[in-house]
Amino acid sequence: MATAGSCKRSPPGCPAGLGRTEMDVAALADLLHETSERHGAFEAVAPPHDWWDWYAAYMHAREGGSTPDEASDAAGRYMAEVKHVVVKP
Repeated sequence: MATAGSCKRSPPGCPAGLGRTEMDVAALADLLHETSERHGAFEAVAPPHDWWDWYAAYMHAREGGSTPDEASDAAGRYMAEVKHVVVKP
């Protein structure tokens, strides 16, 4: 039996229990590092916002097969359309 908070048996609420494949820690760390670097360009020109919203949109796009440039664009669109954080040209 798995302990509370453990994903060993993929209980509801664990990513593996929701039909997602598990991402190893090193791959997740690499994706987070890439995301932080890409977010820097947005952060430099964007009005105040919650960084995790941009990160989530970027990482979702990358996990869906988008290139880094496509994911940055997708995250920017998400921030503008959903969070109303608009970067002025």
